[in-house]
Amino acid sequence: MLALAENRPGVFVPLKEIAEKEDISKKYLEIIMRELVAAGLVEGASGKGGGYRLLRAPEEYTVWDIIGPMEGSLAAVACLAEGAPPCPRSGVCETLPLWAEYDRLTRSFFQSRRLSDLIPGKRQ
Repeated sequence: MLALAENRPGVFVPLKEIAEKEDISKKYLEIIMRELVAAGLVEGASGKGGGYRLLRAPEEYTVWDIIGPMEGSLAAVACLAEGAPPCPRSGVCETLPLWAEYDRLTRSFFQSRRLSDLIPGKRQ
């Protein structure tokens, strides 16, 4: 996402170029890009002039928007994961408030950061 954000808006960046810049295999990057497309974060085009590009401006993506679909639940404990069934121990669990606060802090941290904040030269 950052490699795409660093390019001119609307320009498709070839997969090979991203793989070389990020020093990761093209094969692995293909998997990542498929997930980003499926999540509605980027658009892909094949053929001459093809590659991948952001669907929105870098300022419009929070880091949470990217991490969520790519990593799944970041909940520290299973009972706090989105869609988890109610935990029968939640009323007596002495550590649940700690984990709930940790989850709120984590979400808040990543929601307060934008993809544009990560672009070198634009970091705050």
